[in-house]
Amino acid sequence: MTIRYGFLSTHPPTHCGLATFNSALAAQLDETGIPGGVVRVAAHGTDPAPAPGVVHTWTATTPAGWRATADVLNTFDIAVIQHEYGIYPGRDGGEVLSVLHRLTVPSIVVLHTVLTRPTPSQRSLLEEIVAAAGAVVAITKTAYDRLLAGYTVDATKVSVIPHGASDYAGAEQRRYAQPHLLTWGLLGPGKGIEWALRSLALLRDLEPAPVYTVAGRTHPKVVELHGEAYRAGLHQLGASLGVAHQVRYESAYLDDAELRALVRSADVVVLPYDSTEQVTSGVLVEAVAARIPVVATAFPHAVELLTDGPGLLVPHRKPVALAAAIRRIVTRPALAATLLDRNGHGGPALRWPAVAQRYHELAATLLIAGASPVAVAGP
Repeated sequence: MTIRYGFLSTHPPTHCGLATFNSALAAQLDETGIPGGVVRVAAHGTDPAPAPGVVHTWTATTPAGWRATADVLNTFDIAVIQHEYGIYPGRDGGEVLSVLHRLTVPSIVVLHTVLTRPTPSQRSLLEEIVAAAGAVVAITKTAYDRLLAGYTVDATKVSVIPHGASDYAGAEQRRYAQPHLLTWGLLGPGKGIEWALRSLALLRDLEPAPVYTVAGRTHPKVVELHGEAYRAGLHQLGASLGVAHQVRYESAYLDDAELRALVRSADVVVLPYDSTEQVTSGVLVEAVAARIPVVATAFPHAVELLTDGPGLLVPHRKPVALAAAIRRIVTRPALAATLLDRNGHGGPALRWPAVAQRYHELAATLLIAGASPVAVAGP
């Protein structure tokens, strides 16, 4: 079935996980039929220049901007809406619900956050979003279980389709003379880089000592509120710990090929996040797809992918445990190989073409059924 998709999300040139996800999904779904279009959600002060494929921009300061947004999405066959609290105008981003109510075409809402302890407003909003959507996608089994256990929703609408990943076949693989640790993504409080720096100080006895790359710009909302205080604090902490010379901060935006090469150069991907709520991590999925061992705190998506899988889990905010896990991997090549042999999550089913095909099948089923609630991808 040929389907024209309309997407609602943050989108490049905005740099955030949601924008990256939407861009990759849109690119793949465009290959299934007639090219669609993106309605880009942009915060005040965001670069107004539209990327290719953007047909309309909804800025936070536009009064009742949801009306024009819905009208544009109604020109497509189906609307794919990325949901995250706070990216849309209104309390908790509530104006996205006005878009859903105005739509005359079927909709698929992709949930990027499902909280265990939402505020009453957040709980009510998410329940209304699920009720208004034609179908809902949870990106992980954890998010699916949370949604059904903690919210009053129609389970027949909810499917699980995993986060897609790049294809690392043939990606450049440069090697470092020292063990190479890597964290990438937007920086800000909660990223946990300070715990990784403290763990690095506990690994100075290794020969050779590891090097640590922290790649990514500071999150624009963090810059808006606090400037570069978090990044400056990391530099100061590294210096006080005596590891500043082992840390390389890469703040330039990397294109896809550059990022794939960087990921493939790592011996360990370190995800020391503070969050105990995070049910979706695109960085984690990319690391697993690239077959790089991961050391991560026990946030929900990491628990789901790394338990008996290609990595090690550690408690939050425990640099001693973090250092011990990194040490195990970099000093025991057989362990790293064993972890990667467990990699049941990184096969072709995780690549973007396969993931997009599942969205296409869900969209086709919705259109055939006349937008009756339906789930075609179980947990």
